[in-house]
Parts: sequence; structure tokens; C-alpha cells
Amino acid sequence: MPEKKKPVKGRDYDSLSGADAVAFGMRQINPDVVAAFPITPQTEIMERFSQFYADGEVDSEMILVESEHSAMSAVVGAAAAGARAMTATAANGLALMWEIVYIAASTRLPIVMNVVNRALSGPINIHCDHSDSMGCRDSGWIQIYSENGQEAYENTIFAVKLGEHPKVRLPVMVCQDGFITSHSVEAVNFIHDSKVKKFVGEHKADFSLLDVDKPITLGPLDLFDYYFEHKRQQIEGMENARKAFLEVAKEFEKICGRKLEYFEKYKADDADYLIVVMSSTAGTAKEAVDKLRKEGKKVGLIKPRLFRPFPYEEIAKALEGKKAVAVMDRSDSFGAQGGPIFLEISTALFNSSKKPKLFSYIFGLGGRDTPMEDIEKVFNELMAGKLKQINYLGVR
Repeated sequence: MPEKKKPVKGRDYDSLSGADAVAFGMRQINPDVVAAFPITPQTEIMERFSQFYADGEVDSEMILVESEHSAMSAVVGAAAAGARAMTATAANGLALMWEIVYIAASTRLPIVMNVVNRALSGPINIHCDHSDSMGCRDSGWIQIYSENGQEAYENTIFAVKLGEHPKVRLPVMVCQDGFITSHSVEAVNFIHDSKVKKFVGEHKADFSLLDVDKPITLGPLDLFDYYFEHKRQQIEGMENARKAFLEVAKEFEKICGRKLEYFEKYKADDADYLIVVMSSTAGTAKEAVDKLRKEGKKVGLIKPRLFRPFPYEEIAKALEGKKAVAVMDRSDSFGAQGGPIFLEISTALFNSSKKPKLFSYIFGLGGRDTPMEDIEKVFNELMAGKLKQINYLGVR
């Protein structure tokens, strides 16, 4: 890859991949500890960050480990010692971290991990779907999803402040679609280094294993006498993240120039028919919405950004009164009635007296392409009203 110019002025920009954009954001954050292990299609993030490290552009301690399990273990140890810690992974690597992913959340460590979404084996597949991060949806991590490289960059910086919020103190996954955005090159607007530094501030841990004057124990045996209470505290931290998201978004808007919300509404307010879809497919869906709007069809899009904690009340309000809504999931929930996002939205609308007809679409598994024509097909099927409850888009 040719050497990039360094964006240094206010809202300078460069053309680079979504993975490189994330690495650039990490350089600006300048975390204390970064643990790295390669896995396609995440590898480019750590390759680029390691170059910043080798060039002396960060003060980070970079730890090269022998597995993803070790990567998560390393950042858990670092965060427990009071450090600001980050890592990145994908698919089977995230699965190998599984045990420690839960420990990171239950120990209330505000680690930021970029997940470049990839199908979880088997069969072996290196392309995009959301089965990896969706498998972690009940692990206690905040989850934020990115439509493009710009959002992946911004979400990475935003996640640091959100996870470290004093009423939250939880780890955050920042997700982007493998290859589709991680390796696609597009223009990315950058925030000035000094503004990012001021926004994230200095990391101040509540407790540190290195503070000999205030000794603590982390990871103890926690039986029925206190385990339930500790889980309840963790739940409260996740609940607090909803309000904290909006607080941090107001502060972030001052340096970013854009308002970050739970979800984006695209021509949705006056629409009769909506699609709900997140990450890169939302970009395709916007094109389909524009085309159908020119034909006089009242269609629109809801693109979730925050998936955990899920914004139930706000989503329900946005969908109430619509004629029909298709919820598109790039992963399936085996044995359940629809994909993960569909199940959450079904819950959100459960008590609504103005609920629309709701349909589940599973699409794009293993990286299967979803062209604009497929999105148009979904809208046309919604408007025709002849649908099964669960539909599979683009499968032979």
C-alpha cells in the first residue's frame, strides 16, 4: 500500500481502507496497551497500528501473543492494572476469546475491541456475516456497528469514552463488515489529533492491581452468596450505557460535526414501509430507497448503530404506525423465530397498540452478495403483502 499523507488539519481527509481508518483512530487514542494476533480480515488493523508503533508515533506497549485467547487475556490483565487497553479480532478468533470475553465484561473493564465481522466456521469461510459478534450479544459487551470506514473510525474513538464512563465501565465492541468495509478504500474525514486527545482524556481507572496502598482482588470465586448481586450491578452498567451513549454523543458532536444517535433514520418518518438493517448493507438500502422514492413509493430505512444495549423504546416509536417492516439479519438464530435483530424488535413492539406487520429476512451469510435489486425485492414484497414470517434472501 502506498504511504498515506497524515491528516493534520481540523477536518482533513484521506482515502484509505476501513481497517486503516480504525488503526489511525487507535494512533490518535494512543492506548497504553495493545494486544495483537492476526486473523483475516482483521489483520490489516494491527498491521497498520504496528507500523505506527514501529515509527514511534504511539507510546503504547504492543504485545504480540500466540492466540486470540491470549490477546483478550493480555488486555484484561492490562486493564485490571489500570491501563487503557485495546485489541481487535474476527470470527474464529473471537470464538477462541469466548471465556475471557465474559470475564472482561463481568470484571467491568472498559476495553475497546474492533471486530471485523466474518462468518463463524464451519464450514470455513473468511467473508462477512454477523454470526461472530451476534454470538457475543449476551456476553455483557456494548456493541456498536459501522456502515463504512468513516463510522468505524468515529465509533472507535467514541467507544473509548463510552466504555470508560463512570456509570458504565464496560468493554465495547466496534464492528465493521469484513472485506466489504475493512478492505474497501474510500475517503475518510479525520478529526485533529489534539481534539481526539482532549476528547478521550487521560484514563483514570477506579481500581488498579498495581495500587499497593489500596489492594484489591479481581476474578475471585464468587458463589451464590454474591454472584447474583454482581450480575445485577453489571446489568445496571449496561442500562446506564443507554443514557451515557447520548451524553457522550453530545460531546463527540463538538469535535466530529455529526450527531451520533442510537440509529439512523433515512427517509423513515413519512414512510409506510421500512427496512431495518445495519452495517454496510444500509448503504445499499439507501440507494434502493432513493430509487423507489423517485417512483413514488413511500419507503424508508432504519439503520441501528447501537445494538447493545438495545434502544427498545426509541426503536418502537420509530416503527409504530408503519404498514410493514422487514428486519434484515446477516446472521441467524438457530431454533428461534427469526434473526437476532428481528427478535429484539419483536420484543420492542410487543406491547405496542400500533405495531406494524413485522417480517424477518436472513441474508448475506458467508459473504453472499446482496445487490440493490435484492433490497428492492424486499420492499416490493412488503408492499405486496405476501410474505412468510421468516424469509431467506438470496439463497439458492
